[in-house]
Amino acid sequence: MPRGKRYREAAAKIEPDKDYVPSEAVALAKETGKAKFDATIEAHIRLGVDPRHAEQMVRGTVVLPHGTGKKQRILVFAQGEKMREATEAGADFVGGEDLAKKINEGWFDFDVALATPDMMGVVGRLGKVLGPRGLMPNPKSNTVTFDLARAIKDVQAGRVEYRVDKTGVVHSVIGKVSFTEDQLLDNFSSLMESVVKAKPATAKGVYIRSVYLAGTMGPSTKVDAAAAGKLSSSA
Repeated sequence: MPRGKRYREAAAKIEPDKDYVPSEAVALAKETGKAKFDATIEAHIRLGVDPRHAEQMVRGTVVLPHGTGKKQRILVFAQGEKMREATEAGADFVGGEDLAKKINEGWFDFDVALATPDMMGVVGRLGKVLGPRGLMPNPKSNTVTFDLARAIKDVQAGRVEYRVDKTGVVHSVIGKVSFTEDQLLDNFSSLMESVVKAKPATAKGVYIRSVYLAGTMGPSTKVDAAAAGKLSSSA
């Protein structure tokens, strides 16, 4: 499929065979990701794991220090007093069987789903529709909890959930083109530190195989994988 003029001009600024240090890659992704809207910048990280084996499944959550640049619509499955707690904490939708029915009927106007442990009997029945969309609450990602106020606050502050796909790649937003280079680098560093810490004990060989950054409508920039793997949110 032929690329547009804007894309070709952006791609011409990137050396295709070069591994850029993280700061250079962030700057290029920001420059080449510009569009007529505030484009999202994502990181795509290929890992040395085999997701077919449960013990090598990589997943986790990280709170990006500068947020994602997008307001997250939060849905909470709760009952009793926890419904009030969720509403006061800023959840957009709170309920139980009523929300489950709407979702089964094809409603998905939310970005994050949280649930209290006692609601998993209801939520569990939605696995086939929420799972493929990455919306299924899970204790490992801190989306199943009785501390709803804290969970909602983390989501609003910029918490993102990542999970390796069947090809061994983690895809995650790190911000918007409108962010400064320092903000994007901080977010990228936090993501990389979390992914490195999530390395399965059974993973052998090189863990961080390749890393690319790209804007929504822009070309990808290859990051030096070794340098990316050493990034720290405290740097």
